[in-house]
Amino acid sequence: MQPSDTVEKHFRLIPPQKAALKRLGITTIRDLLYHFPTRYEQAGVETNSRELIPGTKVTLFGTLTGLKAKKLWKSRRNITEGWFEDASGRVKVMWFNQPYMASYVSEGTALRVSGTVGGKEGKPYLANPEVEKISAFETTKGLFAEKRSDDSTLEPETPNLFPVYSESRGVTSKWFYHALRKVFGAGAHKHIDDPIPSDVRARLNLPDIETALIWIHAPEKDAHAGAAKKRFSFEEMFALQISRALERSENDIERAFSIVGAADFAEAFLKVQEYKATDAQRRAIAEIIADLGKLHPMARLLEGDVGSGKTLVAAASAYAVVNSRPPNRTSGTLQVAYMAPTEILAGQHFESFIQYFKHLPINIALMTGSSCKKFPSKLSPNKPTDISRAQLLKWVASGEIAMVVGTHALIQKSVKFQHLAFAIVDEQHRFGTNQRKALIRRTNAEQTRTVAEAHDPGISSALVPHFLSMTATPIPRTLALTIYGDLDISVLDELPPGRIKISTQIVSPKERALCYERVRERLLEGQQAYVICPRIDEPDPAKINAMMAKSAKAEAARLKKEIFSEFEIGLLHGAMKSAEKDAVMQKFGAGKIHILVATSVVEVGVNVPNATVILIEGAERFGLAQLHQLRGRVQRSSHPPYCYLLPEARGEISMRRLKALEKSDDGFRLAEVDLETRGPGDLYGRVQWGISDLGMEALKNPRLIQAARESAQKIVAQDPTLSNHPSLAERVTNASKELHGE
Repeated sequence: MQPSDTVEKHFRLIPPQKAALKRLGITTIRDLLYHFPTRYEQAGVETNSRELIPGTKVTLFGTLTGLKAKKLWKSRRNITEGWFEDASGRVKVMWFNQPYMASYVSEGTALRVSGTVGGKEGKPYLANPEVEKISAFETTKGLFAEKRSDDSTLEPETPNLFPVYSESRGVTSKWFYHALRKVFGAGAHKHIDDPIPSDVRARLNLPDIETALIWIHAPEKDAHAGAAKKRFSFEEMFALQISRALERSENDIERAFSIVGAADFAEAFLKVQEYKATDAQRRAIAEIIADLGKLHPMARLLEGDVGSGKTLVAAASAYAVVNSRPPNRTSGTLQVAYMAPTEILAGQHFESFIQYFKHLPINIALMTGSSCKKFPSKLSPNKPTDISRAQLLKWVASGEIAMVVGTHALIQKSVKFQHLAFAIVDEQHRFGTNQRKALIRRTNAEQTRTVAEAHDPGISSALVPHFLSMTATPIPRTLALTIYGDLDISVLDELPPGRIKISTQIVSPKERALCYERVRERLLEGQQAYVICPRIDEPDPAKINAMMAKSAKAEAARLKKEIFSEFEIGLLHGAMKSAEKDAVMQKFGAGKIHILVATSVVEVGVNVPNATVILIEGAERFGLAQLHQLRGRVQRSSHPPYCYLLPEARGEISMRRLKALEKSDDGFRLAEVDLETRGPGDLYGRVQWGISDLGMEALKNPRLIQAARESAQKIVAQDPTLSNHPSLAERVTNASKELHGE
């Protein structure tokens, strides 16, 4: 058996099992080995039926006899009863609503039975115990007991931890238990090369791959499981850090436009703005300007809390670039591309840039899937005008348009820039890596090759633009170092003066009517409101858990009919067409819609200053970072902002998270709380980031992240192509694909 073999080659799989393994992403034996337990259950004390003590958890070996299923009197429930027997005696066993247990095993079959002893002293019983068929000679002397040459069994220390795996309909933890027993028995784990170099393992006291695989699937004690988890957490972080270090090294050998005199242009821009830039904004601008003056491309992340002023920083640096000139012997203007994840956000940024540049006019265009606009208009210098896509493409290619704001439309093959010197991507995690690379390649190669030669006659390749990523989602430092390890980071940790603190309140079911009255008061004063719902449509009634989640469509109809009939209510969600969304946002921005019922599509960037109150239904279903972003939609004016959280479930952990939001408006602190309390599986969307549960657990360990980062940088410096580390190179390739969602 080899790690590359398919699971089907060595296991007889029925259709439900094949489907379940496919859903879990398990195709090969290697995949099976890397499907780690989510937790471990403590096994009961191995004993016999004569020595049972009520309240204790036990494991017994013997047989079942006399099993019968029957209906309980005056009840729809059924019970299966019988006896468990071993050499010392027998004890009563019962299962509720599991009639199949009566025919599960034939009498005399050797079994392992585990459960908690019920009853009282002298009259014990086992209710709903776990039952597992075993061979007549088998005991729990180790999940992977080795054989002597004479076929007798070595008996290592009895394990007391049993793995529990992520399951899917068709395969259970018990199936994984036995499947892995067969895999280890065949020695498949011995054929996996260790991607972590031996010197790194030795320095950090990590077990090798063979030992770690056994310890994570079949730990004999807690220390084994802990050591294996630490090792695989480090392995994932190590691979990701190397992937990022390689990307950074590739970036640093590229050549870019060297922007000269940018600081003076940025300062001229700041002087004519209505509001004074904060120290944090000035610091970020200075860091960006310094990078723009270098010959290799800038690779920087601008991270800031809600309302910290990232757009001003982007505008100042963009203005500096478009007012600089290409090197001698070329003509035209250096250009800037600004890509946003949604048409709504692109349109809002286009309007923001118009305001920023109204005293220092430059040619700006908007390009989305549904519209193209240009500012300033030749007919009306104070507002944009609609233009054809063909005309816009022509002006972008000729360099007449200095800055283009858009969505994915910017990476279409038909879009060619003359001298794209600066690419800005807003909310980078919403774009794939290939999309970002496509943006920075959207330039006229012949033109930039000419510019490159003007920089240095020995250069024959085209120049690539400087790259700035922006995110309004505060990210814990350990996560930032992992996800954005290839970028330098600028943090806006200061908010502009005069920002009004938002009032956040958790609303109980009894307080809902009062909450609606408070919203009505704001509406009667001429202000507007958001109502956020977790889903678009009504859920399938068969899915009980989903029944609790309110849908935007149904809630909009209910509010109009029962609560706010005198007000205009609009609906916005991601499944709407772009033109429909634009129309709704225009009406809301103009005040024609009083209450906008929406999904989290308004999470980032939507700017309607007159909206001062937001209700978030099913608040516990959102991450703290997302909730913080949502409530930031109503912190856009001088009116006091209000956020009401209406949870559907009030579990201990959920309420702890919501209370943290209620007490704090520090997005970075809330991000840390999210990391600590929400659990590894959901923080920022595990699938979105491409990090496993074990990897997410590692994010809580800054020392482990730092060790992975330092080890990765050392190896890349010594072996840039990883030619001396083939198994590590393969692991890094897989990690990069997972991280980028490929």
